[in-house]
Amino acid sequence: MKGFIGDIEDRAENNRDFRHVLYTGPHIQLVLMSLNPGEEIGEEVHEDTDQFFRVEEGKGEFVIDGRATPIESDTAMVIPAGARHNIRNTGQKAMKLYTLYAPPHHEDGTVHHTRSEAERSTEHFAGKTTE
Repeated sequence: MKGFIGDIEDRAENNRDFRHVLYTGPHIQLVLMSLNPGEEIGEEVHEDTDQFFRVEEGKGEFVIDGRATPIESDTAMVIPAGARHNIRNTGQKAMKLYTLYAPPHHEDGTVHHTRSEAERSTEHFAGKTTE
C-alpha cells in the first residue's frame, strides 16, 4: 500500500517516544511526538520546511517568533518555513502530538526515545521514503 492510513489519534496517544517517524513520502513526513511534563521540543528554525502540529493529549505552550500561546488537546499549529518555534509541556502528564514536515526532515523509520537521544543524533532525511 502506498501512503499512510491509520488511527492517528490512537497512535499519538499511545506513543511514548520523543520522536517516532511513521511515514516518509518524497514531499512530506508524519512524525509522532511525546513530551514529558516540563519538557520541550527545543527552539528551532527550519529554513525550507513548513510544519504542522496537532496536540492530541495534554497542555502546554506554543512559541512562534517570540509570541507564546497556550495550547491543549485538539489544538493545531502551522509553522511556515523560517519561523523560530518551540513547544513546551506545561502540564502534569505527557503531551501527545504529531507533526507533518513538508519536505521531510528525518530519516525514514527514525525513533528517538528521549530528547537527549534526539539531540545527539546526526540523522537526517537523505531521500529514502517509506515505500
